[in-house]
Amino acid sequence: MKDEKLQKALARMGLGSRRQMEEVIRSGRVSVNNAPATIGDRVQQGDEIRVDGRQIKYNAENEKRRRVLAYYKPEGEVCSAKDPEGRPTVFERLPKLTHDRWVMVGRLDINSTGLLLFTNDGEMAHRLMHPSSEVTREYAVRVLGEVTPDIARNLTAGVMLEDGMAQFEDIKEGGGEGVNKWYHVKLKEGRNREVRRLFESQGLKVSRLLRTRYGTISLPKELRTGRFLELDKKEINTLTDLVSLRPRYGTGLHGAAKEKQERIKSKPLKARRADSRSDKSHSSKPKSSGSPASRGNRHTRGRGDKR
Repeated sequence: MKDEKLQKALARMGLGSRRQMEEVIRSGRVSVNNAPATIGDRVQQGDEIRVDGRQIKYNAENEKRRRVLAYYKPEGEVCSAKDPEGRPTVFERLPKLTHDRWVMVGRLDINSTGLLLFTNDGEMAHRLMHPSSEVTREYAVRVLGEVTPDIARNLTAGVMLEDGMAQFEDIKEGGGEGVNKWYHVKLKEGRNREVRRLFESQGLKVSRLLRTRYGTISLPKELRTGRFLELDKKEINTLTDLVSLRPRYGTGLHGAAKEKQERIKSKPLKARRADSRSDKSHSSKPKSSGSPASRGNRHTRGRGDKR
């Protein structure tokens, strides 16, 4: 029976990054078969693993089906499992897992909307988020003011923010009328409010922000706010290829789940607002402001936005 390193197994199960799990093991918080664990221990199916006394359901890497969700975050939801202020969170509308957990890939602030990925593979999530992977994120941004050629050069050459240099890989005009202009930007990291802070460094204010792509996955055109779609094998494998992970047996949708997904794609579910906790809610249509949505852009058609 194949075994694997303990820290890798814990990271894969979504408990943190591999480095974080090494620190947890060093601190004596992990046991394997009732014995204190050490860095380099190997585990296999049937071993009893506990973290802080809580038993962790272990599935061997090749036995656990890798799953990925694409979720369209609405404005007003918080990117955390629980919120002390009682605000709705992005996890509340995800399907429940048995002996497993969803790990969020990247974050969006409460005022931003768009694509969020979730996976049950912690190692995959860690690699997709790590700066060394240089995974491209793409956003549609509505800015109060105009990005002049000089400002565009500054933003692509690099700007010193309070937490270091930052830059867009690319910036293109996206239309708009009056003082509100739309732009499409790409960058290869996901620091806190980075897109907004880059524009603010040039004296511009972001009024709406929508993430349209993360890595190889674009926001599906049939997906509505507050809803999710589960990715199939081909889409998941493009992500794992991007961060040099091996494909896993059983990945993707099968049987009734695959049929249900196809029905949702052909007849999309209604959008849901962040302040509506039931399926009976309906979203209000955003006012037109010369956005790419009103021009039929494939990434922003019929959507609200932000990051």
